[in-house]
Amino acid sequence: MDTVIVQLPDTTGPGRAAVDGKPRLLHMGPGETSDFGRGAPGVEPPISLPDPGVSRHAGRIEAAGDFWRLSNFSVTSTYVVENLEGAGEHVKVAPGRLGAPVPFEFSRVVLPALDGTVGFKVFAPQHAYAQPGTGPDHGEKTLSPFSLDPTSKYFLVLVALCEPRLRNVSGAALPGAGAIVERLRDLESCRDLTRSAVNYHIDYLTTAKLRLRTDDTDDEDGTRVGAKREELVSLALRFDLVHEEHLTLLPPRSARPYRSAARA
Repeated sequence: MDTVIVQLPDTTGPGRAAVDGKPRLLHMGPGETSDFGRGAPGVEPPISLPDPGVSRHAGRIEAAGDFWRLSNFSVTSTYVVENLEGAGEHVKVAPGRLGAPVPFEFSRVVLPALDGTVGFKVFAPQHAYAQPGTGPDHGEKTLSPFSLDPTSKYFLVLVALCEPRLRNVSGAALPGAGAIVERLRDLESCRDLTRSAVNYHIDYLTTAKLRLRTDDTDDEDGTRVGAKREELVSLALRFDLVHEEHLTLLPPRSARPYRSAARA
């Protein structure tokens, strides 16, 4: 099972940009490591940051359970790990620091570069929760099959996606990405939300959080996109991952109706 997903930078050399507009992802399991840096002639690290101001062997990340560790191999530069779901929350990893634990689910690793900064995103979607009776005399703890964080932005997207079914009949049309952007726009945390970000959150929910088996290829008419959202909403409502109480997380409804998924 993947415990860490790295969204690789798009600036890793000719022909290495995102495929079909989708980011390139590096999946890591428990105990696996990946190095990052500028690399050397003929040697490119798994996470390539081709900036002259970045060390050739700048650091390493390690997947560890429901979090990950960062090692800073630089002798002069401090790295910053930003919490993408927090209001400026971050941790600093000093030069030479090894195995610094990072507890954030959505993170951006930022390195000083010759012209500003460079970085990459790291996601840690798996979380372990204590269950009654957990302890040394009760065997191993139980892992939650659906580890959703109600304070995260992806959960807001899921609630907005499920809202029509929660408020109306089961056959209500699901909103598209544009409609979800409009629905969440009044929330301070979603002022900069875009359609592509909404689609990314839906993909993240589908593949990393709820692990649905879907076809990643989208038809031009959006057929498979619609099927993916239908399956996601069906699972969320079937297992009460989203329920009516969660609607209070959304801003008050305006008079504007949702646009259909086909138009969004």
